[in-house]
Amino acid sequence: MSRNISLLSGKKDDKNSLFGKISVSPNETSDAQLAGDYNLGVSTIHSTKSFYDFLSEDFKAKKAYVCTGSACMCRGTQDNVTQKLKSKLGEDSVGEMICLGRCYENSAFYFNGENYSGDDINQLDNILAGKHKSTPYTMKSFSKNSFLVEDEIFSTYKDFKNLLQTCFVADKNDLIDTLKDSGLRGRGGAGFPTGMKWEFCKAQEAKAKYVVCNADEGDPGAYSDRYLLEEQALKVLFGMVICGYIIGSKQGFMYIRGEYPESIDITNEALEKLRELNLLGDNILGSGFDFDMNVVEGQGAYICGEETALIASIEGRRAEVDVRPPFPVVEGLYKKPTVVNNVESLAAVAAIFKQGSKSYKSIGNGRSLGTKLISLDGHFNNPGLYEVDLGTPLGFIIDEIGGGFNEDIKAIQIGGPLGGIVPVDVLRSLTLDFEVFAEAGFLLGHASFVCIPRSFSAVEYAKHLFAFTAHESCGKCFPCRLGSTRGKEMLGSAIEGTQKFSEELIHDLLETMEVGSLCALGGGLPLAIKNLLEHCSDEFQPLMEK
Repeated sequence: MSRNISLLSGKKDDKNSLFGKISVSPNETSDAQLAGDYNLGVSTIHSTKSFYDFLSEDFKAKKAYVCTGSACMCRGTQDNVTQKLKSKLGEDSVGEMICLGRCYENSAFYFNGENYSGDDINQLDNILAGKHKSTPYTMKSFSKNSFLVEDEIFSTYKDFKNLLQTCFVADKNDLIDTLKDSGLRGRGGAGFPTGMKWEFCKAQEAKAKYVVCNADEGDPGAYSDRYLLEEQALKVLFGMVICGYIIGSKQGFMYIRGEYPESIDITNEALEKLRELNLLGDNILGSGFDFDMNVVEGQGAYICGEETALIASIEGRRAEVDVRPPFPVVEGLYKKPTVVNNVESLAAVAAIFKQGSKSYKSIGNGRSLGTKLISLDGHFNNPGLYEVDLGTPLGFIIDEIGGGFNEDIKAIQIGGPLGGIVPVDVLRSLTLDFEVFAEAGFLLGHASFVCIPRSFSAVEYAKHLFAFTAHESCGKCFPCRLGSTRGKEMLGSAIEGTQKFSEELIHDLLETMEVGSLCALGGGLPLAIKNLLEHCSDEFQPLMEK
């Protein structure tokens, strides 16, 4: 069934995508019209619409939305934000969003197409009157050769044109070899070599291929993708164009989460300018190469950060995870070979092709080469986004870059809700790279740092992670859908004092989720819960059965 929907949804041209139409479909009549246009059942259209948070009538009825991400929760700012918004807008006018990428100062909320945080909540009258803009966050590089922050490698449309012309006269295989030699690996968490992914896709024989940028950065605590889209959009877009050129694609998609409205606007403006300059579209710079791309606005589903769910979403399907193989490079969007890269991976390509692979791979540790953007939350004295060399000691990040903590911290969750939770006594023994984290039983992921204060209950945090997974599960596999719900119920009952939980049972549940889940949402959650059970056992023991 999903295969048929994919093929049917792709029968229209890319600017008339099914998902785009569904997102603005106002009523059941238009649903029926869409079903007829795409030769699909009305139930298929309804199934998709009912999946996404932003498309629900309850969500649409709200005027403002409060961030419920882990960083804001641990900071304890959101009750105040909610109360102040309700006092101005009405008791029933305030909803929730998962994470708004404002973790550096918390108190985050969304209103009228823009995100706010920090002291903005005290400027509500000016915000309502359209007279207040949010202040920027700290951005700085601590790398010996910055590629993404404070660099002059690639910052203008002229830079874009010049580098594109240089690449157009190079052999495509040589470009892939340069990328492979650089050691660039996916920055979304899996760490798969980017050059190999492009090579695999290039080798596929197909009438059409696609390039997809996974900009659905939903990890609470992370805002590196937001920075790149809003401040370094040309780097990201260059990576998309040159990938299309190398693999033989004519169409790209930027899937940007709806929680980042500013990112969507800036990216669309950059795309229009590229088209004006013949750096996008038909016969780019007279090369005979045609390539264009569209922005797809996410509608509130964390699972779309998983590449097969993201592909399903672009096609207008429910954002459910698909079984792999086949992998997207063989059979992806509309069942055609597709490269899916995250924002940071694509942004690094421009520097590699301009400076060469040696410059990039001279930085790092072991197989973890180049630089990494890290996001520090409001519990640091110097919160903000920083570029560091892979292999940087975490002690340096905490003490020198972050300036230490402004509150007593017991652990940090690194890499989003599926990342490991590292106790403070272990932090300084680690370096920031894929292998060291994996060997220690943790996950680097987006390299977001969410601090858990000593005063915040580890049991409550574990319940929060189960609840997050239960809400965001695509529902396709039982271990994730049911396991996360049962975990939430188990810890909730223990916290309320109605029923203690079995240590054996929770470990059985975690093992089932880890082994049986189709993707990293259900399969990755157990890591964080196990970390909490091990390192904060004194908080869990009183709630366990004897």
